[in-house]
Amino acid sequence: MNHWLSILLPVYNVEAYLSECFASLLGQDLSGVEIIAIDDQSTDGSFLVLKNFAVSGQFDMRLLQHAENQGVSAARNSLLDAATGDYLWFLDPDDVLAEDAIRQLKQIIDLHSPDLIMCDFKRWQPDLVRQQARENHLASFGGPSGVLLSDGELLFKGLYQKGRLHPWSKISKRSLWDKSLRFPEGRCFEDVSVMPKLALRVKNYFYQDTVWIHYRQRQGSIIATPSLKKIEDMSVSVSGALDEWLERYPHMNSAARSAFNGFCIKVYIKAVKDLAKINQLKPNILSTHRNHFYENVKTDRLGLTLGFLSNGNAIGLWRLMKAFRYL
Repeated sequence: MNHWLSILLPVYNVEAYLSECFASLLGQDLSGVEIIAIDDQSTDGSFLVLKNFAVSGQFDMRLLQHAENQGVSAARNSLLDAATGDYLWFLDPDDVLAEDAIRQLKQIIDLHSPDLIMCDFKRWQPDLVRQQARENHLASFGGPSGVLLSDGELLFKGLYQKGRLHPWSKISKRSLWDKSLRFPEGRCFEDVSVMPKLALRVKNYFYQDTVWIHYRQRQGSIIATPSLKKIEDMSVSVSGALDEWLERYPHMNSAARSAFNGFCIKVYIKAVKDLAKINQLKPNILSTHRNHFYENVKTDRLGLTLGFLSNGNAIGLWRLMKAFRYL
């Protein structure tokens, strides 16, 4: 059977959330949709839950399993190798799809056949009785919605303006993912590294400013507890992105550069805060992260300040002021 969409689930120790995730899939129009889940040697009952769903007959589903735990990047790479759909959508198994999301996605693909589709999401904390209003709708792209676009610099700017580089808010053509584009294994914040590389391959794209994903916030996630390795992974996740884009757009407009610089400052401030949390805000360690930052933005404090001022990037300027103490 030909599949127009592959939904890809990397699974590790999420037994408590899988039923909600699959319930949200069951409520969709899944005609021509394959679901591929891979268990990364969970130590809870995740694999058994997946197996029950796979044999239930409710889904066109394949179940894979790693021989040993390899991490989320390796799981995503195995899913990429196994997928057969024209489009790919990574879904974290503790999240849920919003009602009617797949039908809306199919409608956009039938009309426009874009290389990349981006959607919005809701930050979801089901354990809280009352959700904060600002959590209800978060944009993944800073650009026009509802139209087919082909401006590469606008794509770069819009992605970094919002800083939502997670793979689950992006649906892309499988043809973009050749063997040279894979998630870096053994690293955290791998999506921050990979999504700009994917975007660089895109000829046209479509942004739908509708919530299609309910993103669960929970304790015990990969980024919840900082460590020196995680902080280092976060800092280097941005490395090389600007270099690659400048090869394509050597005269990139200042608004796009300003959005990227603002994102880099946000990452740097987060690194400083996390280092302080684990009592590692030491001169030699801070110097390493400062060097990462300046290598990424390819300018100095004055250049950053003038760039934010000339583009009216008040948020970027505010973040820069916060970071001055450590720059």
